[in-house]
Amino acid sequence: MEKKVLVTGGAGYIGSILVRQLLEKGYSVRVIDSLKWGGDALYDVFLDPKFEFLKGDIRDGHALDEAIDGVEGIVHLAAIVGDPACRKFSDEAKATNWEATVNLFEKAEKVGVDRFVFASTCSNYGKMAESEGFVDESSQLNPVSLYAELKVKFEDYILQKRKDSNICSTSLRYSTVYGYSPRIRFDLTVNEFTRNVTLGETVEIWGEQFWRPYCHVDDLARAAVHVLESPKERVRANVFGVGHTDENYQKGMIMREIMKVVPNAEAKFVDKSEDPRDYRVNFEKIKNELGFSITKTVPEGIKEIYNVVNSGIIKDTYSQKYRNI
Repeated sequence: MEKKVLVTGGAGYIGSILVRQLLEKGYSVRVIDSLKWGGDALYDVFLDPKFEFLKGDIRDGHALDEAIDGVEGIVHLAAIVGDPACRKFSDEAKATNWEATVNLFEKAEKVGVDRFVFASTCSNYGKMAESEGFVDESSQLNPVSLYAELKVKFEDYILQKRKDSNICSTSLRYSTVYGYSPRIRFDLTVNEFTRNVTLGETVEIWGEQFWRPYCHVDDLARAAVHVLESPKERVRANVFGVGHTDENYQKGMIMREIMKVVPNAEAKFVDKSEDPRDYRVNFEKIKNELGFSITKTVPEGIKEIYNVVNSGIIKDTYSQKYRNI
């Protein structure tokens, strides 16, 4: 029997990549998306006989009933994404990232969905206790934004309160994403910095010394497919960070990598001695337990974005359609 996977938020930055990866591997794919940022990213897969699209908001219970009908797995990406967006649209974030997400899981549970992969975030770590150390899946979580708080809350729900569910559920703590996607974004650190200097702008960098892990959008999507295909005993009620330990960067380090590609790049560094988020992550667990490794690095992603912007193929990279807020 052909496996059918539901991707919520499948027209988005990560989702539009994931949809293509699943189709290429022979899955039947259904997407539910509100199309807040348009549906351009799905144009070339729309007529694929294994692809199905539903326009709908996951806050609509009736839309969810239609979306989950007959699917074996769910990759749940739909959300109000990022600290700024959740801060600005807090009521929508709570309704989407928590209430609708719980509703989706419970409905899936009732109809016998087999797998549930939840897109979480490394922002859950907040700030490292030791400035020279690393955090990992066993570290204490310290969410310092509504975005992270809601992710932690749902992680706890599926990994603790629902760990004995008939659904094999897994949480993936995604690194900060970058890279080209059919629904490209230019409000992400690597993409934004590269875009700005490519177009001759001076990048203003606040708090160059704070750490974040970064991972290419292709690899974040690949991790979801990898978990769907991993033995249940390894991923059930489990959490995995997605990234590579060598891909932790400070903003100043990213800028220096960009300068290797754009030698005339200019940056203005603004001193910021305190940031509520500062975390360097060890990603050995997903490699050792699931055999997952990344395929792209930040320097490669910088070249990718530079080439896209420099080509002029995107008319206005500052357009609102390439931002989440």
